[in-house]
Amino acid sequence: MTLELFGHPFSSYTWKALIPLYETGRAFDFRNVAGNEHPENEAAFLAYWPVGKFPLLVDDGMPVMESSVIVEHVAPGLIPAEKDAAREVRMLDRIFDNHVMTPTQAVVAEHLAFLTPTPDAARIARARDALDKAYGWLDQRLAGRHWAAGEEFTLADCAGAPALFYADWVHPIASDFATLRAYRTRVLGRPSVARCVDEARPYRPLFPLGAPDRD
Repeated sequence: MTLELFGHPFSSYTWKALIPLYETGRAFDFRNVAGNEHPENEAAFLAYWPVGKFPLLVDDGMPVMESSVIVEHVAPGLIPAEKDAAREVRMLDRIFDNHVMTPTQAVVAEHLAFLTPTPDAARIARARDALDKAYGWLDQRLAGRHWAAGEEFTLADCAGAPALFYADWVHPIASDFATLRAYRTRVLGRPSVARCVDEARPYRPLFPLGAPDRD
């Protein structure tokens, strides 16, 4: 079986797809879609998925889109078999993507000159407020848990690690949210996640707000 993953090492959703591959030790070829650096990869990627949103997994010629679906495809064991546990994992996956990563990306977008020549302070404030609300909810939800959904590393952590990595850069998690801050530290120390962090280091100058000198 030949697996190819198209993405960018600095992309949060690419990390989400890389983490389960690293967790399982699955062999795959990483096809870096990084601007003009790898035109052959970009051409192949767009031939499979003209929408142009990465990551994209290609499994023996079959394209698999969307990071959550990719995680389940390559590592089905990261979703519990028990119904209630699976629901919690899938719910947290969506919380991290929609209510942490989305407002984080909204702030980043305001600082990308080709998208927004002048950052809109009101839009940034709304996104930061949304993050504070998500942080507070997650701080309570994760109380007493080692990983996001309990004692086992799951799809929820594949989503939570990159989302919280970048969210804390954009809008630092307040010290009041000690549970969430501790979880972020713990999940970034997971070998599969730490590998993503390290592989992305050369691209930190791309971060439009200026990457903090930490993590």
